[in-house]
Amino acid sequence: MALLSKNELETLVNSAKGHCVSIYMPTVEAGQEIRQNPIRFKNLMGEAEKGLIANGLDRAEAVRFLEPAWQLDNVNFWRYQNHGLVIFLADNFIRYYRVPQEFAELVVVGSRFHLKPLLPLLTGDGQFYVLGLSQNQVRLLEGTRDRIQEVNLNSLEEVPQSLAEALKYDDPEKQVQYHSSDGGQGVGFPSPIYHGQGVGTTEDKENIKRFFDKLDAGLQEFLRSREVPLVLAGVEYLQPIYQETNSYPHLLAEGINGNPENMVPQDLHDQAWAIVQPHFQQAQKDAANRFHEFAGNSPEVVSSDVSEIVKAAFYQRVDTLFVTVGHQQWGKFNRENNAVELHDSEQPGDEDLLDLAALHTLLNGGTVFAIAPHHLDTPAPLAAIFRY
Repeated sequence: MALLSKNELETLVNSAKGHCVSIYMPTVEAGQEIRQNPIRFKNLMGEAEKGLIANGLDRAEAVRFLEPAWQLDNVNFWRYQNHGLVIFLADNFIRYYRVPQEFAELVVVGSRFHLKPLLPLLTGDGQFYVLGLSQNQVRLLEGTRDRIQEVNLNSLEEVPQSLAEALKYDDPEKQVQYHSSDGGQGVGFPSPIYHGQGVGTTEDKENIKRFFDKLDAGLQEFLRSREVPLVLAGVEYLQPIYQETNSYPHLLAEGINGNPENMVPQDLHDQAWAIVQPHFQQAQKDAANRFHEFAGNSPEVVSSDVSEIVKAAFYQRVDTLFVTVGHQQWGKFNRENNAVELHDSEQPGDEDLLDLAALHTLLNGGTVFAIAPHHLDTPAPLAAIFRY
């Protein structure tokens, strides 16, 4: 399973050849209701087969096309789920993602993948990470407005999961050994006591910094191309050391104080959300204020016209896009003559033009906000601020 990122988004765009099937479904992680996962999957696969037939394949061709997805349907696959599952299928191509976001059931068959339901995860609107720092355990958690879950660090080979692991190959001649003490710091990251050294020495801090250097470097592969806030959780004296080491540009200044080893995920979620929610609200509020200011003083710089925005997004002119999630605007965009057709309902060969505008805005370095209907006091399902 690939990790969802903007680089992965480019892979999805470049792999969209011929018929493309996008399947979104909510999934259950535990309890008796997990038996609904394969049932829901089978129903959605049936819809996908009908969609392929409606787009020109015969039944045998549709069945062959969907075979790679059917191969996922086994006990081991359903044993490890998140809150949502996304599957993308094209000719000789399949990608699936387990994500911390619950989706409404949706199947789209077209000439490219349908990506708009993923916007909150791709844009950072409501997604965040918590990095728990302690001597014995590094924790990374992925959260949204409603949920949080641990990221399996065993799959990130370059990420040291403790100070001992980070330093075990350093200075082999010294064979540094240590045990822990709270060192008067109270509950939290215990101060390491290195044999032959005192507590709280400059060398102690240097060892912690070396640990954090390796941790930061190891996390870069995972965090690369992501633009979501990262919140630190750890005792107070550790956080400024990591802040100095950090190279991820979206690490927030405010963190969660305390030993994360002793915190359950929900506690970390509640404290982190209190930190990141104002961040999300302010960014969207500032963008909305810019939209209204331009609408009053420079109306040529903004638009809520779907046709105009689709063309502007394709030609890299959209700086900021507000798009309604859960709504589709079916139609066609002819890249050769720049003609846009809007349809009241889906017709053969149609694509969701809101999805198209959001996709090209993201790929061209713009900012996308997934919003509730009429958030900008406009009846249109999307609005944009242009670059020029």
